[in-house]
Amino acid sequence: MRNVGGIPRTAEGKVDYSEDFFGQPVNMTVSGQLQAEIYACAMTSVYTFGPTFRAENSHTSRHLAEFWMIEPEIAFADLYDTMQCAEDYVRYCCMCVLEECMDDMLFLQKMYDPKCIERVKGVVAEPFERCSYTKAIEILQEAIKNGKKFENMDVVWGMDMGSEHERYLSEVVFKKPVCCYDYPKDIKAFYMRVNEDNKTVASMDVLVPGVGELIGGSQREERLDVLLQRLADFDLEPKQYDWYLDLRRYGTCVHSGFGLGFERLICFTTGIENIRDVIPFPRWPGVARG
Repeated sequence: MRNVGGIPRTAEGKVDYSEDFFGQPVNMTVSGQLQAEIYACAMTSVYTFGPTFRAENSHTSRHLAEFWMIEPEIAFADLYDTMQCAEDYVRYCCMCVLEECMDDMLFLQKMYDPKCIERVKGVVAEPFERCSYTKAIEILQEAIKNGKKFENMDVVWGMDMGSEHERYLSEVVFKKPVCCYDYPKDIKAFYMRVNEDNKTVASMDVLVPGVGELIGGSQREERLDVLLQRLADFDLEPKQYDWYLDLRRYGTCVHSGFGLGFERLICFTTGIENIRDVIPFPRWPGVARG
């Protein structure tokens, strides 16, 4: 064994993880969801709220390397239950903003976004729209035929919609938040339940004006054989997910959940456009101050 830069290495020069603090490779989490599924199947309804980390090399106004996320997990709930829960949660938060933070909202309305109160009131007043991913793609394709210009004009079924497409749907087409559901399985995570068509998964995103995606969620895959196949499809090692697979091996139920980016919710309610302006210590690729 040799020590290079304070890091123990094997004779081949690789990091010797047997000498690591945990004795194995360990990464910062991007979500507490998988663990929350275990709790939900024991306690019915749970949630986590804490910092999450993404190593995504993105410099947009809506991405951070570290942000806070609220993640409910609900046992005995399918995709439609979790869509309703997500809608109810956002509407409740907006109602609280109007009831408890009106002085702040009046200040923001005067100094920053004249439509912020009107937008938040609209969320409280009306149910969210429901639109399948397939229908959303058809709407975008029709808009392009009629002369609408996007930065990405290559709108096809199977693509991962960009924020410009998501905002067009919520701001122009429906003029309110939209629950978009049943996305192609090839662009979604392994743990999302595969639908009967074997092309889509029981997933949903809540798209809101001014932001785009606010929430991402799904019904979780409870069938062990299908979940094992999905791990293989993503070239993931089943041994690393043994504890997660045990939930399916030894008893589970239909369960679902979602994650809401807290800073994006603040952007939506206040009208502040850059997500770096709504968190005390913003961190993004190349910047880790504070």
